[in-house]
Amino acid sequence: MHFNRFGLSFDYPDNWTVDTDDSVDRYATVTVYAPGGGFWSVSGHAPGGDPRELSAAVVVQMKREYQDLDSEEAIDDVGAQELPGFDMNFYCLDLTNTARVRTLETPDAIYLIVCQAEDREWDEISPVFDAMTTSFVAAARAPTQDDGDDED
Repeated sequence: MHFNRFGLSFDYPDNWTVDTDDSVDRYATVTVYAPGGGFWSVSGHAPGGDPRELSAAVVVQMKREYQDLDSEEAIDDVGAQELPGFDMNFYCLDLTNTARVRTLETPDAIYLIVCQAEDREWDEISPVFDAMTTSFVAAARAPTQDDGDDED
């Protein structure tokens, strides 16, 4: 499937569910849920801020919810583009979970990409998260983006 609305464009699996969180503008949030409960989310933010501060704010919020959260800085290289952020591990309902937060800075916006899943699902689902992120980065770096309502 392909999502292309609010200036956000990416591919996602057919059997996943999309939630646009009633977004109406270019700084929207879109979350895609896996059948097993994991999710991948992207949100646009105004340009000009510090991407690392944005991702660090996510870690601070997560630490408020999960006191035993472990986090470490990380950088992914996607299509010759560095995506700085954090890797996180925590317990939720006695299950271990892994989450990643990354940022992508473009001239038009700073994008925050968050994905999370229970560790029982992580090894299987993280390559899907990576593919979604790769498709998003490729579209975000493209010189022109159609902002039509394509959601196949």
